[in-house]
Amino acid sequence: MPIQEIEFVHDNQLELGLAGRHGRRAARNRRVQRANWWFTQMRRVVDHAREWQPTPSARPEQAYLTLAGRRS
Repeated sequence: MPIQEIEFVHDNQLELGLAGRHGRRAARNRRVQRANWWFTQMRRVVDHAREWQPTPSARPEQAYLTLAGRRS
């Protein structure tokens, strides 16, 4: 956690105040902002997507099987 403030207390002791909920709230807000940015980008991609036409079917093809010579 980030250090919020440093105070000198009597008897030459050092007291550190740590950023509690404020740090977590700020981190959550950053995550929400990044998620909003990402989904905005994805919506933009979908909105600008091209309409693709399906490819035409291939022509029919006739295949001949050559069989080994018959033995009588």
